[in-house]
This record gives sequence, structure tokens and C-alpha cells, in this order.
Amino acid sequence: MPEPMNLLPAPGHMRYAVYPCSWKIGLCDQPSPPMAVFADRDQASAFGSRMWPSTFEIVDLEECRP
Repeated sequence: MPEPMNLLPAPGHMRYAVYPCSWKIGLCDQPSPPMAVFADRDQASAFGSRMWPSTFEIVDLEECRP
């Protein structure tokens, strides 16, 4: 059981997925999952720019849903 003070994320609230996109600089040749998901685009951008400043991409998961 998770720590009671840690809320489980609500999937519908996590809208922005951050991908490292290491394929852009030849570090991989396979698809990769998102490294993090955020409720806020600005938070996703801040995380991505600190972790992978020249390659990251943010995908709005709401736009991917049918």
C-alpha cells in the first residue's frame, strides 16, 4: 500500500507527456515511453528543458485521445 500522505495521480489530470527524444542526436533507434507526465504544460516544459535542453518534446495527451 502506498504511503497515505502520497496521493495517487488521477490519470485524467496528467495531460502533458515529456519525451527525451534521444533519437534526434543518434542515442537510440527505438521508440521510448514518456519520462514524465504533468498536469501543467509549463511544468512539463521546465522539466524537459532542464533534463534534455535540445531534444525534448511535450505531447498533449488530450489531443491524442479519440
